[in-house]
Amino acid sequence: MYSTAPRIDDAPLAAPFQPDPAFRADVLQGLAQPQKAIPARWFYDMRGSQLFEAITQVPEYYPTRTETALLQAHCGAVAERVGADATVVEFGSGSSIKTRILLKSLPRATYVPIDICGEFLDEACAALQGLFPALRIVPVEANFMDPVHLPLRAEAAGGAMLGFFPGSTIGNLTPEAAVDLLRSMRETLGENAHLLIGIDRVKEPQRLISAYDDAQGVTALFNLNLLQRINRELGGTIPIGEFRHVARWNPAASRIEMHLEARRAIRFEVGGEAFHMEAGETIHTENCHKYHPGEMRVLLRAGGWSELEHWTDARGDFSLVLAKAGSAGREP
Repeated sequence: MYSTAPRIDDAPLAAPFQPDPAFRADVLQGLAQPQKAIPARWFYDMRGSQLFEAITQVPEYYPTRTETALLQAHCGAVAERVGADATVVEFGSGSSIKTRILLKSLPRATYVPIDICGEFLDEACAALQGLFPALRIVPVEANFMDPVHLPLRAEAAGGAMLGFFPGSTIGNLTPEAAVDLLRSMRETLGENAHLLIGIDRVKEPQRLISAYDDAQGVTALFNLNLLQRINRELGGTIPIGEFRHVARWNPAASRIEMHLEARRAIRFEVGGEAFHMEAGETIHTENCHKYHPGEMRVLLRAGGWSELEHWTDARGDFSLVLAKAGSAGREP
């Protein structure tokens, strides 16, 4: 049942490697800024995707465990809302681990995973097909930040469209960018679609910092892998050993920030352009915004969605929200 359409990266192995022009542009532009910054989406090459899956297993990283428990408790209610034959469209599917919980409640579903890393997408789909032999899987390699053409959109007219966006990935975006993404998701899924989304809540800063700077150093490896990717794909000469991973809580913006901090003054090249950094200067690589429940509802409404159900754990660490496009949801 699982198949993929030919992709550009399926070219013969003998062809010379061509770096992603968008990656090159983002890196060169970001390194030229007074506060150097690189968009977090470029974390996810094959190695980066593997390291992120490892992060979800470290003891300090509570979001995955908490959201998984919420899915196990409430996916039955989701299925009652959308129907067992829904088309599940996952934005940034990764390993699709949490998706398995949802699909068990939707025995006649069609699954459309969208991910920017085609190699990782293929591996995840093959693993999922082994667990659900009858499941129709239609992978789409794309940047889900923009509206995506879904090959099954017309075929799904008789059943519900259910967007799935777990992991609190929405928190990686500024509130303005998050609203843009929610609007884009609505355009991708259609006017009568549902969206099941995970959103992390505000809590004690030290718990948040620990979750993004684990004792095993897995998150540090994940962050530093971005520099390795730049060196490998863009001909960079970045001295990776001269950088350290830093996680900070920014109370004014209600977010965790991840940075790569230079241990000393350094010079390097990327894509034929020269850069320098002073000791203590950083490359800002990721934001992880945290929300209160009322803020979540405002965010969803601004993006064209209305809350239908809102579930959380006993500790109030994390929220799982089911919303509908253009519907009248709960009041704050």
